[in-house]
Amino acid sequence: MISITSFLHRDVLKNLIRRWMYNQPSPGDAEALNRLVHFNTAYVSRYLPVFADLIFQQVPAGEPISARVSRSKADLKDAIVVNCPLRNARIEQLISGYRSDPGLFYRETPFHGVLYFAEGSEGPRVIGSSRIKRVRRLAEKTARRIIDALFENIRHDADRLAFERAVSIGLAKEALITPRDQMVEEFQKAEGRLLMDLRQGHPILPDNMVIQDVAGMKVIVEDGFRDEFLARLRNLARCELIEVEEHRGRYNALNLIVRYRPDREALIAHPPGERLRRRMQAGGMPAADIHDQFKAFVLDAEEDVHIEVIVCNYQEMLESEIGRCMHEDRIMQQRLSQQYIGPLARNIEFLMAYMFAFAASSRTEIGALPIRLWERYLPDYFEEVLMGLFDAPRLEIFE
Repeated sequence: MISITSFLHRDVLKNLIRRWMYNQPSPGDAEALNRLVHFNTAYVSRYLPVFADLIFQQVPAGEPISARVSRSKADLKDAIVVNCPLRNARIEQLISGYRSDPGLFYRETPFHGVLYFAEGSEGPRVIGSSRIKRVRRLAEKTARRIIDALFENIRHDADRLAFERAVSIGLAKEALITPRDQMVEEFQKAEGRLLMDLRQGHPILPDNMVIQDVAGMKVIVEDGFRDEFLARLRNLARCELIEVEEHRGRYNALNLIVRYRPDREALIAHPPGERLRRRMQAGGMPAADIHDQFKAFVLDAEEDVHIEVIVCNYQEMLESEIGRCMHEDRIMQQRLSQQYIGPLARNIEFLMAYMFAFAASSRTEIGALPIRLWERYLPDYFEEVLMGLFDAPRLEIFE
């Protein structure tokens, strides 16, 4: 199943997702979800600024660094076009296009992050950002990973059926010409087998799927300083660089995964803030217990977390926010290009959305799950279930 590596108690959440996929909720899942989502979010919000400060100290800027909380992409997009460190025709084109019609650049996108600036003689200059992936996006990404893995299973089984058919008539599979209707039939047959396995509780997914980027950063490092930055990063205490992936094409950047061991005792020393206290009380936790429960949650869990660090130059930062590979356009493209969009895929999307939305609601009991992955539902049903979690009024028809 799937592990969210920026979180703690990863196996607990992984097993909860697995059980819900098999329609096996437990009476303790409401309390468990409340802790897993909200205590984890609180912990990420504590360790990520400490880690980010450590990382930005390695950027060879030679200037004091400041930080500012951001709640929308408008903050980030506005900041990166001010006090530009470089100028060329493409940069001028990007900035001019943004300033002439900023409404085309998804400025209202929620962004739970922090912007970092180098305080130079000409004013503050953006050198990067950190962000925590929103719960809605986490649910969407979890669902997509599961759907992609299931699609591969179904396609592999359909290919096996075609191979068996080819063997039965004495042909190599590559020489078999299959009418489209028969291909669809074989795919549906393979899908039906997987649904039966799911219904009977048989394993259907690999156990090594991960989501690495709930906690993430983007750091602007010009190309000539990249090697120095990476060398510094490799020598940092409490950090281990475990993955390096270079992207070339429309999106040019270096994606790093860093294993980080936060100073847990320091991070849990002060009590949770008012918002978290209200949230946990709404989930049934006594106010007097919240700090002790939070400390126990952290100290009884994994010692390390994984954080994604994207390293790019200034021009590529512009491209990713207001240019050819704008992040929001890439999200839209991912949604439109999903290969597997059948009832099972829609059900998984809804189940993950429901799971994380439940943690945001005031509900304290799970009861029966409102969906079984092997059954069929209209989207209208999903909407009503999600609205019901928050007691949203339904449209009534009166005569």
